[in-house]
Amino acid sequence: QVQLVESGGGLVQAGGSLRLSCATSGRSSINYNMGWFRQAPGKEREFVTAINWIGGITYYADSVKGRFTISRDNAKNTVYLQMNNLKPEDTAVYYCAADRIQILKGYSYWGQGTQVTVSS
Repeated sequence: QVQLVESGGGLVQAGGSLRLSCATSGRSSINYNMGWFRQAPGKEREFVTAINWIGGITYYADSVKGRFTISRDNAKNTVYLQMNNLKPEDTAVYYCAADRIQILKGYSYWGQGTQVTVSS
């Protein structure tokens, strides 16, 4: 079992930045691929970015490439999502997820989510 707790969400103006954190705990939690997803009101949850367990491979949705950066600190059991140049369309609940095998979809473990609101 892996437990995930997101933090760092909030209200920011367009063009601003936020850094989300996802603290992981549980058995061998560092040996998991980690992803960030988001769900806007009335829309399905969508993939944002992911990083493999060792941190050497990353993936990004086209909508966030060049603006968002995923990273992980396995010594701290934490994954980060640095979001720059935020846009109103980035407004959503952001979830982190963990899985031993999957990396783009099909994650086994999820956090409770953190709200990000970008005002225009």
